[in-house]
Amino acid sequence: MTLRNGAAEHQRPGRCFCGAVRFLVTGSASFVCVCHCVSCRRATGGAMVPWATYPKRNVVMVEGALELIDTSPGVTRGHCSKCGTSITYQNVARPEEIDVTLASLGDPNDLEPTAHIWVEDKVPWLVVNDGLPQYARTVPPGA
Repeated sequence: MTLRNGAAEHQRPGRCFCGAVRFLVTGSASFVCVCHCVSCRRATGGAMVPWATYPKRNVVMVEGALELIDTSPGVTRGHCSKCGTSITYQNVARPEEIDVTLASLGDPNDLEPTAHIWVEDKVPWLVVNDGLPQYARTVPPGA
């Protein structure tokens, strides 16, 4: 894809573990974080989940389809119905955005988290000492 000024817009492929669901993300993430909330941990089976936030229109399924589940009021999570890979998080409070798990992206290495959120739910045996800001819940406005 090419931007109006002629520069190439970054495209990032993603997929589930089994490959039944494949998607393409275009553009830059507006926020990259590590979430420690109970819901994310239960949805993925991990101690924490790194997420990248994109405009919803920039995430396109190219093969297969996500199974969507309303996991709590106003929250819908998308996963592969065959292998169970957690791929997306959507919140009605942010209708134009979608979060994508970093682990589902083809090369997540150039996306570095800028904060830890929901650390009030963090498992006690996990020590976070990477120097990033830590927020009890979400990032407060203006932070």
